[in-house]
Amino acid sequence: MKDPATPPTSVDGEPILFPRGVHDIRPRAQQFLEDESLQSAVREATTLKDQARRDVLKEAFGDDVDQIRSIAGEIKRHTIDHLDHYIETWIERAEAAGTRVHLASDHQEANRIVVEIAREKNAKLCVKSKSMVTEETHLLPQLEAAGVETVETDLGEFIIQIDDDAPSHIVMPMIHKDRKSVARAFVRELGAEYTEEPEQLTRIAREHLREKYRRADLGISGGNFLVAESGSLVLCTNEGNGRFCTSAPPTHIAVVGIEKLVPAFKDLWFLLHLLARSATGQPLTCYTQVLTGPRRPDDLDGPEEMHVVLVDAGRTRILADPQFRESLGCIRCGACLNACPVYRKATGHAYGSVYSGPIGAVITPLLQGLDRNPTLPEASSLCGACYEACPVNIDLPRMLVALRRKTRKRRGTTGERMALWGMRMAFSSDRYYRIAATIHRYLLRCFSGGSDRLRSAPGPLSGWTRDRDLILPASRSFRKRWRDRGGAVR
Repeated sequence: MKDPATPPTSVDGEPILFPRGVHDIRPRAQQFLEDESLQSAVREATTLKDQARRDVLKEAFGDDVDQIRSIAGEIKRHTIDHLDHYIETWIERAEAAGTRVHLASDHQEANRIVVEIAREKNAKLCVKSKSMVTEETHLLPQLEAAGVETVETDLGEFIIQIDDDAPSHIVMPMIHKDRKSVARAFVRELGAEYTEEPEQLTRIAREHLREKYRRADLGISGGNFLVAESGSLVLCTNEGNGRFCTSAPPTHIAVVGIEKLVPAFKDLWFLLHLLARSATGQPLTCYTQVLTGPRRPDDLDGPEEMHVVLVDAGRTRILADPQFRESLGCIRCGACLNACPVYRKATGHAYGSVYSGPIGAVITPLLQGLDRNPTLPEASSLCGACYEACPVNIDLPRMLVALRRKTRKRRGTTGERMALWGMRMAFSSDRYYRIAATIHRYLLRCFSGGSDRLRSAPGPLSGWTRDRDLILPASRSFRKRWRDRGGAVR
């Protein structure tokens, strides 16, 4: 396994972090399962964030957490159900405030719009705040090809960029790296002295980025929310880099998915209470910006021009499907990733998409096509931890099951279909179940060689015993023990 600082590559040298063609999560996950240091880093970070989420929500809302989540979910569902109305309202009021709005039907059009604005302004240096949508559209290579030097300014994204890596978490992009890999990158790319002290590493990055802010003629950001009643763009950050990117350069471009709409500030207030608590365990992000148009004559700072690119890229297709439109309510807090046992083991890069974890296993096939990602819906134990963690009450397990149902209609060997038929028969009758349980118990004991556990199982069961022992059923079933003690068995 390579150093996590160096992304694995395919046979022809193309990065496989965002692969072309059909993507199978299983071999990629196996690569990352073999990296013990990576496993430890991801497990520690996600466990701490998940517990922080539980603690801060309990402190803020007590026993009303589920009710609060339900209300937040209703806000997002209402917005999605009336998305056409709120988009029209937002565009009208944003343009009235001086914002120039652009509509992009797909990734290519979104990138083309941004590059055209950069060329029109003769931009040479762009400072960029964290944006999942621009990761989704692969904007940076397009800007670089157009001669625009583009620098990620979120500390995690900056480190990812200079390492030619990709984010592995929605909120914590460099969760897969440690301070040693960061120190090596700073020595190699910035000519800094080697240090593993977080404060000194942060100072090195700050000094490098401050000069970029001073010289930048273009700033690019994403957007956490769009407020329809005022035409505002809302950015939530913790490092202050978002303010530099949207205030210092003369031109600001925000690239935002159309699903980020909320009707009014009263709805925004409600969702902000949940976003930071669910993402990082904070009551509120350190910087919450509400941007309504470019700089006015009496403003001290701000861009001379503000552009917003509204990106569809498959979102209206999801909107048209009642079974999955709920997924558009995601506010990108990353709580489902932190709670998911599969994400903790497979880690983010195994998903092969900018969106990882349970939400990625749902929206990546919906955005890119299930044919390209047939195994992603399988990347879940269906334990329900993601549903319990989601601040807007998205039923991810239900959608994962629905996607599995779709993909299993298209694939599956004869042996798999026969095995599933046998399971259905066994569970359809008490008599068949007892017969199947007896055969199952007998065969496992034959393979175990008299031990109480199976350390190396044959066939399909080998996937289980690759990482853990399979405990054998007791020689006498519960029903038999109950009957021997005089209990009635139906």
